[in-house]
Amino acid sequence: MKILFGVQGTGNGHISRCRTLAKSLKKVGADVDYIFSGRDPKDYFDMDVFGNYKTFRGVTFATLNGKINFRKTVQRIRAFRLIKDVRDLDLSTYDCIISDFEPVSAWAAYHQHRECIGISNQVVCQYLKPKEYGLIANVIMKYYAPVTTPIGLHWFHFGHKLLPPMIDTFQVAPTENGCIVVYLPFENMDEIVELLKLFPQHQFICFHPNIKQVTQCNNVTLHPLCRNGFMDAVISCSGIITNTGFALISEALTLGKKILTKPVSGQFEQIYNAQCLQSLDMATVMENLSSIKLKYWLALPSPTPIIYPNVADEVANWIVDGRKESLLSLSQRLWSKTIFPENVKQRIKSLGYV
Repeated sequence: MKILFGVQGTGNGHISRCRTLAKSLKKVGADVDYIFSGRDPKDYFDMDVFGNYKTFRGVTFATLNGKINFRKTVQRIRAFRLIKDVRDLDLSTYDCIISDFEPVSAWAAYHQHRECIGISNQVVCQYLKPKEYGLIANVIMKYYAPVTTPIGLHWFHFGHKLLPPMIDTFQVAPTENGCIVVYLPFENMDEIVELLKLFPQHQFICFHPNIKQVTQCNNVTLHPLCRNGFMDAVISCSGIITNTGFALISEALTLGKKILTKPVSGQFEQIYNAQCLQSLDMATVMENLSSIKLKYWLALPSPTPIIYPNVADEVANWIVDGRKESLLSLSQRLWSKTIFPENVKQRIKSLGYV
């Protein structure tokens, strides 16, 4: 089976998830071409698994100091370039089109009257209709990357045919070395460091796109972005402070790491994710870089890991097998293999689910 897989390049969560699915698709013999959009081509890293991938400008949101900057977002849009990229992308040689919230592949499929499988956390809004989104957000989610077969990934199904997260199998067992990993790529780096310096009894490892080389600042180690180095730090840390994207938090949940998360202001997906994490007792949420919340969170114990099944392998087989099993059946089968810790089970029960 020949597949075109479009991946959203803004942030690293989409790419991380698609690395996992790429390995599974390769295992089942799929021939996959990858395209990425939403990031300057020079800013992609650790991309070997995607082979000879292509990049497009696409559409991305601009952020400033942890908030969506709508004026800069509009200024960044190059509508004629996007239309040209969509029209020039020939899908005639592909048996299957997949989009992880990537607009060029999704709109090309739409205009060429092709089916398109959408696999992402953003797709969840088509099922759950979160009140946090509002009219504008729902319009963006519906038309940013339109698909015919939406497959939403989430930490819990909430009574819908959603799937659990796709997470790489970790080669080593998690440990706890007392360090806290900080990954807040949309926040001001100086403000992050000033907050962390208030807690000199703790050691922090801060990964940020503005850091070019490893440096030490009091109790904070500043580290450039690096997939392998980052995951090594995550596996061995005692907690994670991050924005409320889907992929990293999913990995942290399966590793049994306590999570302090700050949703990017104005980014409706992250605001809704934060609300879900709170309702399921999976993480601590802060609305801003709060020393009070950080002090409270640092004193918390580590949680019990959540055990999710190998979703990537199951989805890869499902796609190559021609999607003969219904999405509802696939969803129910995967959630039946998921093991939640007792505190999460109690929250799920209190929400009216069994």
